[in-house]
Amino acid sequence: MPTLVQSLKKHDLGHLRILAQIWGVELSAGERKRARDELGEKLLNGALVAELIEALPVDAAQALKALLQNGGRIPWAKFERQFGEIREVGAGRRDREEIYLAPVSAAETLFYRALLARAFFDHPNGAQEFAYLPDDLLGIIQGEGKATRPAKSLGRLARPDECAHISPATDHLLDDITTLLAALRLGWDEPPFGLETSLRFTRDLLPAARLIIDGGELQTDSIKIFLETERSEALNQLIRIWRESEMINTLHQIPTLICEGAWVNPVLDTRKALLGFIENIPKNKWWSLRSFIADIKKAYPDFQRTAGDYDAWFIRRADDGVRLRGFGHWDEVEGALIRYFIVGPLYWLGLVDLASTIEKGGETAFRVRGKLVEGKEKDSEKINLNSSGQVIVSRHVARSVRYQLSRFCNWEKSNNPDEYRYQITPSSLERAREQGLKISHLLGLLRKFSAVDIPPSLSRALQRWDANGTEARVETMSILRLSKPEDLEMLRKSKAGRFLGEVLGPTAVVVQAGASSKIMAALIEMGIFMKDETDK
Repeated sequence: MPTLVQSLKKHDLGHLRILAQIWGVELSAGERKRARDELGEKLLNGALVAELIEALPVDAAQALKALLQNGGRIPWAKFERQFGEIREVGAGRRDREEIYLAPVSAAETLFYRALLARAFFDHPNGAQEFAYLPDDLLGIIQGEGKATRPAKSLGRLARPDECAHISPATDHLLDDITTLLAALRLGWDEPPFGLETSLRFTRDLLPAARLIIDGGELQTDSIKIFLETERSEALNQLIRIWRESEMINTLHQIPTLICEGAWVNPVLDTRKALLGFIENIPKNKWWSLRSFIADIKKAYPDFQRTAGDYDAWFIRRADDGVRLRGFGHWDEVEGALIRYFIVGPLYWLGLVDLASTIEKGGETAFRVRGKLVEGKEKDSEKINLNSSGQVIVSRHVARSVRYQLSRFCNWEKSNNPDEYRYQITPSSLERAREQGLKISHLLGLLRKFSAVDIPPSLSRALQRWDANGTEARVETMSILRLSKPEDLEMLRKSKAGRFLGEVLGPTAVVVQAGASSKIMAALIEMGIFMKDETDK
């Protein structure tokens, strides 16, 4: 962005003297260029900048804060809509009426203090006019901690009824990622049972964390490192990845919205803005979610629409397909985004606790945690195993153990959220064998991590299957029973005989699947009616 001196080039000498008067500095130069250079030198003083900002009215301080939160510039139309206009007057009226002493808006206050200028900058959609803070002043303000008015927290403390039922943050996201990775390794698109967090959010984390690449290829080395990383450090890594990744588009994850078309939303800038609002909230205090959203709407409604354009994005409501176009749908888009941001990613990443007025009701309050969740995998925690091949794995068992074990088993639904249930079956063992896994590997896992010794019958069954494959099976078949042995012999010699299978006795034989009608026709030709018990 332009510097202070560059921003002053279009102003006349009278305007420069007004700036000197408001800043409280002497301006000795009598020629515009020299006066501009002199003023630029004197105003770039950290202590003087801090003093000027400290004296700003509240509305002007909020306008300055908005500029700082947006990297020093905001589209002019958006800035003017939020912080007011700058009157276009000639030098004569300006000096005669001294309008700079009674500004009509926050924007005009900053303008007559050299804290606001306007210019056209390049933009993906073409040149666009911006309100901006001169670059060197921006650097001074950002470098002086006391130069900006302390940020006011948006929203209010939650009432007792708003936090009656508490849902503390967890690190269960780590377990969901383990589950999803194991499912993908087995060739499934998703786990057979739902996740505790969000399948969409968890799936979006995987490529951002480089656990999968190229549209789904698993990175086995990266997965091994992740699964063996201590839980608190693994969660910290995910938080850093989520903060910095443009691949994770929070707006597109909201289940109530459908985003379509080629438009692009500012993923990182939006996340940074929302985190900035949340960082101003006192730690470990219950905060009203509704009032927080309402205050953002009032003070910073365009936090994700940098141009203030509410018509360009094609977003539909998921339940009825209605297009959410215009500022009138702010609550359904921006409001929904803020709510999802807090009760979704921030909660799943262990950064906030949630609360509601009723048990298992909609969230009404949140609490920014002073420290992260500290979940631990317990070395002493073992898996439970019985002689029928059922395996129960606690959440506290090392994630790498569950990931490996789940590849040998069928997955079963568990009613206990802190355990995972699996069943060893011939089909699950065959699937594991096709992926290059060995029974010796499974036996090694069970010996090392089971709470009890492997039941001898299960050990023998696994070793026999390894040597001989499946030795017993249950089948569903159709059986034809005739009253006389000679009728069966005649049927076997007929054209329909090719549809008969294994002979089970003098008057009983297996009928091939789907061949009942052909057998019935052949029997009628023999003068025999057949009753099909399978035809219900």
